[in-house]
Amino acid sequence: MKVFEKMGRENTDETSRLAVERAMAMGSAHIVTATSTGAAGVRFCEIAKEMGFSGKVVVVTHAWGSMKPGENRMLPENRAALEKHGAVLVTAAHALSGVERAMSTKFHGAYPAEIIAHSLRMLSQGMKVVVEIGSMALDNGAIPYGEPIVCVGGTGSGLDTAVVMNPAHANAIFDTKIHEILCMPY
Repeated sequence: MKVFEKMGRENTDETSRLAVERAMAMGSAHIVTATSTGAAGVRFCEIAKEMGFSGKVVVVTHAWGSMKPGENRMLPENRAALEKHGAVLVTAAHALSGVERAMSTKFHGAYPAEIIAHSLRMLSQGMKVVVEIGSMALDNGAIPYGEPIVCVGGTGSGLDTAVVMNPAHANAIFDTKIHEILCMPY
């Protein structure tokens, strides 16, 4: 396992290479990666192409309105670039917040999904992200149920965490199995 000294964008290229290398070694036909504005997703697709990955790259991003009502954080030029790369785009509410974020914001409490999210953040923000986006991609039908995949997430912007996992649907999130941590920040 590679441990980065710092979290964030500066680890995107190495995280991407580690993820693609592992997916190719295990014969995985699917890699799921997170992106917000689309920049990390585009960079991931570029690296996957350079390395000869022939499987499906699933790029998961925020739902419309998650930051500002009626708006999406993904930049239109990045969405176009991802589509040109043949990536499958999943735009959905976060599996580990969604409606519960509205409850905690309004009523100032902690709710079960947020407790799960905060528990995963004890390892790293990216660990929370990979569990979440794996579930979101599975719920969307973008990846097959029951197959191990490589899943990539990050902290803030960029990619710094990659795992081999079997994601679970959101309604069975505790059935998620993380088999191997490829990299994460310290």
